Amino acid sequence: MRHIPTDLVTRYEREGWWTRDTIGDLLTRGLDAAPETEFRVHSTVRPWSGTFGDVELVARRLAGGLRARGVGPGDVVVFQLPNWMEAAAVFWASAFLGATVVPVVHFYGRKELGHILGETKPKVFVCAEKFGRSEFDADLCADVPIVGVVGRDFDELLDAEPMDGTVPTDPSGPALIAFTSGTTRAPKGVVHSHQTLGCETRQLADRYPPDRGKQLTAAPVGHFIGMVNAFLIPVLDGTAINLTDVWDPARALALMKSDGLTVGGGATYFVTSLLDHPEFTSGHIPFMKYAGLGGSSVPAAVTTRLAALGIIVFRAYGSTEHPSITVSYYTAPEEKRLFTDGEAAPGVEIRLADDGEILSRGPDLCLGYTDMTLNELAFDDEGWYHTGDIGVLDEDGYLTITDRKADIIIRGGENIGALEVEEILLGLPGVAEAAAVAAPDSRLGEHVAAVLRLKPGHTMPTMDEVREHFDRAGVAKQKWPEELHRIDDFPRTASGKIQKFVVRQDIATLD
Repeated sequence: MRHIPTDLVTRYEREGWWTRDTIGDLLTRGLDAAPETEFRVHSTVRPWSGTFGDVELVARRLAGGLRARGVGPGDVVVFQLPNWMEAAAVFWASAFLGATVVPVVHFYGRKELGHILGETKPKVFVCAEKFGRSEFDADLCADVPIVGVVGRDFDELLDAEPMDGTVPTDPSGPALIAFTSGTTRAPKGVVHSHQTLGCETRQLADRYPPDRGKQLTAAPVGHFIGMVNAFLIPVLDGTAINLTDVWDPARALALMKSDGLTVGGGATYFVTSLLDHPEFTSGHIPFMKYAGLGGSSVPAAVTTRLAALGIIVFRAYGSTEHPSITVSYYTAPEEKRLFTDGEAAPGVEIRLADDGEILSRGPDLCLGYTDMTLNELAFDDEGWYHTGDIGVLDEDGYLTITDRKADIIIRGGENIGALEVEEILLGLPGVAEAAAVAAPDSRLGEHVAAVLRLKPGHTMPTMDEVREHFDRAGVAKQKWPEELHRIDDFPRTASGKIQKFVVRQDIATLD
């Protein structure tokens, strides 16, 4: 893992950011305190209703079954599931066992999932038999010793007797590996310890408004923040868990009225898709009192629109590597909440390099990557994380993101590596050169725009041809281009590299 300076370790322990609790310890105390708390899955294909105690029983039976099969601290458990009860059971069971859990977003395709399984070499893999475009592929997990398929044989992993307590494990050791797409061709594995994950969970819980109501979680639990918001924070707070496995604005609006559920933010798409829906009325505003936005670019047009409706907007900035770099609290001045990405979170330090790149370090910063070569590029000997983002600080210490050095597109909170998209585009007949860049999206923040330079005598592919090509490549649909543009030649640096920032700026003028 990356080098963490001794003085930082001492400080985080002295100031209470890092404790001796494991994630299993945190869950056990929270579940013991509120066993009757509601747990519901709002789904058309796999609805479920029960309590924390009901789900904990499944989790502890699963922990018992896995322990009997030799799973314990140091072993890796991968799950690729929608926002279902079984996802919570797998996560909680892994925590009780002291195993390292690897959540995978349910829409990742064969290519991404195959890379993750090869990178982590899990002892256990749990997935859905079928959900949406995803379907169980026995060949992909042929080398995994223990496989459970929800909808087929998952229950066979459950022991008759639930496992008591937690298996002792080192709180500074790996608790979670979260995969995020970046500038490389394959997702990057980000390793968090019990201490960094526990710190992040407490950080988020402490800054949420106490009167936020019963939250509906639509963000995928296979994503870092979706998982924390769904399966950790409610247990710490003793508040109800309400999940939906497909984001349907009409269903969310109906649940506000029928069940009193609230939507409290996330990526801008979740909020704007509600406001833009024809069934949205002023009667829904009381169920959208707050909007904590982050995970993708947050246009000022969106924050001011929400504020005009009386919704209290507050923003945050972070990443899977460093989840809470800056925050603006719901009590902060409106100008800061609407137009900046917040101030340094408690315990976190930020500074700007000479070129404006944001450097951060803090008790919720990850241990590093599964690919050790990436650690040397992202972390320095003083413990600073080089984010790849460019920003400015105002006189009050509030940060505003102005540009991005890293070559990624953030669509609805999901990172998409431009290089991976470009390599697939180059497989299209007649494509000489390709650039994938972020294009503004009023719902999702950004989406993929493909800019192509063609070989002489070739015609531009149609959008249908591009979609079929990406489908055959087996990548997640979120990575498919949603705009196509042709260019005679790209703007370039003196060394011939494509100037992506110029392409992004000029994309609206391309034919």
